[in-house]
Amino acid sequence: MPLIVKICPNNSDSPIEPDESKQTTIAMNPSDRVTTIGIAGASGSGKTLLAQALQIALRPQAGPILSQDWYYRDLSNLSFEQRCRENFDHPDALDFPLLIQHLEILKKGNSISHPVYDFSTHLRQTKFVHYKPQSVVILEGILILAQAELRRLLDIKIFVETSPDICLIRRLRRDITERGRSLDSVLHQYQTSVRPMFMKYVRPSREHGDLVVSGEDETDQNVKIICAHFLRQTN
Repeated sequence: MPLIVKICPNNSDSPIEPDESKQTTIAMNPSDRVTTIGIAGASGSGKTLLAQALQIALRPQAGPILSQDWYYRDLSNLSFEQRCRENFDHPDALDFPLLIQHLEILKKGNSISHPVYDFSTHLRQTKFVHYKPQSVVILEGILILAQAELRRLLDIKIFVETSPDICLIRRLRRDITERGRSLDSVLHQYQTSVRPMFMKYVRPSREHGDLVVSGEDETDQNVKIICAHFLRQTN
């Protein structure tokens, strides 16, 4: 069973950019071993914010965050209208074999070239981005703990638990302001795929977490507890 972390409720219902001046910095000894940390949770749970804050706390040993969202399958064979009807919250929407292959390469200390995904067109772009691993690789995504082969490659597994109403508010703000979506389209997607897939795949994956943290708690406090667990696991 995972360790439940419950601390300092945060009254804010919207993630904010992590304040580097308030982050905990962890002193670590350089190591040739690459440690992988996976952060999962519902869309809008705050997992990306937590990953960003954790990366700040663990750098320079932690490199850029690796995102599951880069690995959506290429749908260039479909029209835009057809792509809009796809269920992007189902595991089949993602190229997990490629992500698993890349994580295996990174754990050996080797570089990869990861794909780039355009949410506005639902297409994988033609360019690839070079990614060189540091001592710590942080991977975040809604379904990463729902994949047994991916879990096998993660040294520390974290699940971010947040109430559904907060997740929906955050998703509305993000998709409308950052991705140019309409209110109706966001709500339709939430009702037809986001929530059903969360219930079927994401929520059950909570049981695979080594730590379960609240996405409504203070991020800095969660980072301190995760870093303490990290040091116990790696020392």
